[in-house]
Amino acid sequence: QVQLVESGGGLVQAGGSLRLSCAASGSIFSIYRMGWYRQAPGKQRELVASITSGGSTNYADSVKGRFSISRDNAKRMVYLQMNSLKPEDTAVYYCNAARVGLHQDYWGQGTQVTVSS
Repeated sequence: QVQLVESGGGLVQAGGSLRLSCAASGSIFSIYRMGWYRQAPGKQRELVASITSGGSTNYADSVKGRFSISRDNAKRMVYLQMNSLKPEDTAVYYCNAARVGLHQDYWGQGTQVTVSS
């Protein structure tokens, strides 16, 4: 299993940037697909970005060109660089680790991102 702790959230003005970090421990980090999800007020939790163990990335249409996910297996970290932030990006952001073939998902506690206009 893996334990996940997010950090880097906060309050930022529209057009600004934040870098979210997720620290993983407790398992073989490199074999997990890592992802960032978010849940905005009144909305379902949605996938923002993911990165496979092989480095393939996937992004929600709403963040393409603005957000970038990366991972550092040696440091057991995954990052979400968020640029050109919009008020609609306001949400609690969650780090996720998945072993898809084993139907296993692990979640961090979430970090709040608030974008003011």
